[in-house]
Amino acid sequence: MHTSTAITILAGFVFSLTAGQRNPTISYISREQIMNIGGTVNLECSVQYGQDYPVLWVKLDPTNPSGSLTLSSSSSMIIRENRFSLRYDTASSTYTLQIKDIQESDVGVYQCQVVINISNKITADVSLLVRIPPVIADNSTRSQIASEGMSVKLECYAGGFPRPRIFWRRENNAILPTGGSIYRGNVLIIPSVKKEDRGTYYCVADNGVGKGARRNINVEVEFAPVVRTPRPRVGQALNYDMDLECHVEAYPPPAIKWVKDDREIANSMHYQIANFATADEFTDSTVRVITIEKNQYGRYICSAQNKLGSHRATVELFETPVPICPPACSEYHYTAAADVVKSFSLVAFSAAVGALIVYATSQNSTDRKSVV
Repeated sequence: MHTSTAITILAGFVFSLTAGQRNPTISYISREQIMNIGGTVNLECSVQYGQDYPVLWVKLDPTNPSGSLTLSSSSSMIIRENRFSLRYDTASSTYTLQIKDIQESDVGVYQCQVVINISNKITADVSLLVRIPPVIADNSTRSQIASEGMSVKLECYAGGFPRPRIFWRRENNAILPTGGSIYRGNVLIIPSVKKEDRGTYYCVADNGVGKGARRNINVEVEFAPVVRTPRPRVGQALNYDMDLECHVEAYPPPAIKWVKDDREIANSMHYQIANFATADEFTDSTVRVITIEKNQYGRYICSAQNKLGSHRATVELFETPVPICPPACSEYHYTAAADVVKSFSLVAFSAAVGALIVYATSQNSTDRKSVV
């Protein structure tokens, strides 16, 4: 009887005490914070009439509420992390969560909680955003190969905060197929690509944080060969050498051959062929006709072929009465005829030297007689 009465009186006292207390409220919470990596931020939460209640700072996990992390309780830190600290100002009843050396992982929503009981709490949220330099995403285009006339689509995406802006440039600020030297947007489309469109394209992402990011995208355009001859007609004397040239532009690199009188030319004592790739798309081909004979005059065909087609150009070799330099003058020994010319020149030179010696001797004799 007395026990039940005491319990009733105590319950009434607690009820009266609780009824006399004012409910806690969060009077201030920091606004959204946007910070740089490595910086320091102070998140403030002011609580009125909360002296008798736990006040928590919690980092929320938006994808998994049960995975939220409690950082502090009242005036004490729960986690042991040197970058995090807590200050409590009794005058203003403000709980300040400080985060130093801010990292990208600190981005999120921080919640100030005042726990009334197991099933009741009051909360206020503040978002922490971190300025992050742009990073080109892996799903962006790395390279592209297309045949001439096809449509080409180049894509570029980037992460970071604030959201990066994307624009495109070409190497050496060349004009883009879309016109102009800059194109803005994530996707650059070339409706009908031409061989002149091949080269390096730059995807640039910029959001004002750091130096931005850039990806080099190589665009290869496959096209049929184009053969040009810088000298369509070439002359040379009998028994001398001469070079015949053609320039080939094609991708993929083509097979190149020289043909005369419907027969393919191969390296031999009469011909020497050399191909020089000056770039992926350019090849210079030269055939040297050695010690030209009568039957080697005529039309020579330079032919190039790849999977997209073929092309050819001709060079005519004709006879001249005198040797043409180069290459006739660039070699020491060419032919017997050349040796005859050199021998004749040597004889002429020797005769001239002998004449000069005789003349000088006769002049000296005359001078002596005059003196006598």
